[in-house]
Amino acid sequence: MSDTEPRRWTLRGAHTEYTVTVPAHGRWLELAAWGPHGVGDGPSPVAYDGPVPFLTAGDAAPVEFATDADRPFTGADLVVETATGHRRVGFGFVEAAHDPAGGTLAVTFADPVTGLRAVLRYAVPAGTDVVRRWVELTNTGAEPLVLARAGSAGFCVPTPHGALVSHQWGQWAQEFQLAHVDLDHGAFTIGSSQGVPGHLHVPWLAVRDRAEPDGAAWAVAVAWTGSWEISAERDTGGLTRIRAGRRLPDGPLELPAGGELTLPEVVGAYSVEGLTGLARVWHRYQRHLAGDRLAPRPVLYNSWEATYFAVDAKSQLDLARIAAEVGVETFVVDDGWFVGRDDDTAGLGDWTPDPAAFPDGFEAFIADVRALGLRFGLWVEPECVNPRSRLYAEHPDWVYRLDGRPLTPIRNQYLLDVGRPEVAEFVHSTLDGLLRRYDISYLKWDFNRPRTEPGRAGADGPLDLDGAHVTNLHRIYERLRRDHPGVLVESCAGGGARTDLAMAARADIFWPSDNTGPLDRLAIQYGFLHANAPHLLSSWVTDAPGIFDPRPRSLAFRFVLAMAGVLGVGADIRQWTPAERAEAAGWIARYKEIREVVTQGEVHLIGGPDQARCAVQYTSPDGRRVVVLAWHTGRSDGAGLLPSRPVRLPLRGLTPEAAYRHGDQRYSGSHLTAVGLPVRWTPTHDADLIVLDRE
Repeated sequence: MSDTEPRRWTLRGAHTEYTVTVPAHGRWLELAAWGPHGVGDGPSPVAYDGPVPFLTAGDAAPVEFATDADRPFTGADLVVETATGHRRVGFGFVEAAHDPAGGTLAVTFADPVTGLRAVLRYAVPAGTDVVRRWVELTNTGAEPLVLARAGSAGFCVPTPHGALVSHQWGQWAQEFQLAHVDLDHGAFTIGSSQGVPGHLHVPWLAVRDRAEPDGAAWAVAVAWTGSWEISAERDTGGLTRIRAGRRLPDGPLELPAGGELTLPEVVGAYSVEGLTGLARVWHRYQRHLAGDRLAPRPVLYNSWEATYFAVDAKSQLDLARIAAEVGVETFVVDDGWFVGRDDDTAGLGDWTPDPAAFPDGFEAFIADVRALGLRFGLWVEPECVNPRSRLYAEHPDWVYRLDGRPLTPIRNQYLLDVGRPEVAEFVHSTLDGLLRRYDISYLKWDFNRPRTEPGRAGADGPLDLDGAHVTNLHRIYERLRRDHPGVLVESCAGGGARTDLAMAARADIFWPSDNTGPLDRLAIQYGFLHANAPHLLSSWVTDAPGIFDPRPRSLAFRFVLAMAGVLGVGADIRQWTPAERAEAAGWIARYKEIREVVTQGEVHLIGGPDQARCAVQYTSPDGRRVVVLAWHTGRSDGAGLLPSRPVRLPLRGLTPEAAYRHGDQRYSGSHLTAVGLPVRWTPTHDADLIVLDRE
């Protein structure tokens, strides 16, 4: 590219555009505009050319990827040390390659002193409104370099009236709790050092201007299944910069002479329709990631809450027969099916079916399940091992450990060092072997502990344990998907501790929480759907009470709740009465009629779990069918003796002049939008599924 050519490029999404430019000095790439089509046709809303007392120009500029030479005081994305301990790597623009039709951009910078070369890559997938970003680093110098900070990107958002930062916090059994922080000045940071995204925070963060909470919204998510970090910092000029990428719990990363390193992908999203509009942007993108695997998931039954570790052929077949009778399509045997697994103190790592539990053989048992018209699924936790197992006795060096230090057991188990090639091959061959030997069409892949020991037995020098584990984990998923394309894989980590965009590209379904209590689960799923599509949401109907909100709810409430994503049943259905089984069969049949719309439809979140109205609307791609799932979030007692009016649910995205019919009732689109769909709750009617067909 010559000096006379413009150094400004625009990537266009379905409804949005993202424009970046290299200033005349050539030291960095910066944002010019990010928003709806045409937003870049005018002065940049994020540029700042005024004085910066006690700062540098880069500290105030909307820099896309900053070294500590660019932003020495307000926070860099990349901090590099030389062999002599010097910092302040400074880049200069080299070249750019832009493919407007393909939605890609690559901008190359280099540091003439160290020889570090960085390619900033962008991609906007067709039909989406997200911008994917990652950085490829190459050390072309003669000396090794050390990366003290290795963030992937900075995203700049105009917040002239203050920033409203939205995030999702949680803990085990209380994941995806949506919360908001009023950020006038300063920084807000979330992340994980657990070697997994974790229960405490979701790798997702959204920012809005405080004066426009229902207007423009920007969000950033990290596509990395290990330790991560996102921070948002608002400066005195009204700009909020979001930094995102890896957190380095194992210490700095080494980049030897001639070495290459690709930093994790981070993804930015924009919507003019606030948080619920952002949710639809994420849903479209995750459906894009699913590709040809985006199809309605089968209704499943999972045996965990019915039998726990007491798994044997008879009890499982008793459950399978009832499950088949009520319309279930896949039967999943959970923990307890393999040798030594009478409780959680032994067996992990020894993935052989227990012959005492399956005296006629595991193949015969699966054949009996299949004969009921059911697909067969299995729970596994291949990255973990119990001290009381044959695998650990033979390979004690395969777990993360620090020489001379005691191991930390969590849930009576240790974590395998999947970054070691031989351990990765063991995990892959174990799962591949199970899938080749047995007629399995569904895997629930669990992960029940974080990484505690930051070391490898006999290691000489520092290692990127987090990076090696995640890289091999992703490769195993990809190999299994390639070799067993008909097998659905559910990603679980003690509930929702492993949900990120990298897993959304490799797993078919997420298990968001071990908490299946009705009102607790409603709050969990409400948050989940803000950042994840319904086809990723696995939800079971159980008899479990709530942990945080124990108010009882009906079986109908539990079914309508589980229909918000991928319907499953996890109760001990042997204990259900004939009437309850008949009700379940009716709900399952209704779900099968609507699941295509739930999987493919445009989602609108109405109200919330803490509001008088709470519903989710799914509109089919052609707009002809609207499915509304609604729940009563208030008190369930009282006979309704005083005058009252029904709760009204304002629907969205309808054709105002069109007519929509539900049974004998006919509504105009205008009525459903302006007045709302009426629902009336009673002590015995606390949830509803309403299907509207456009005439």
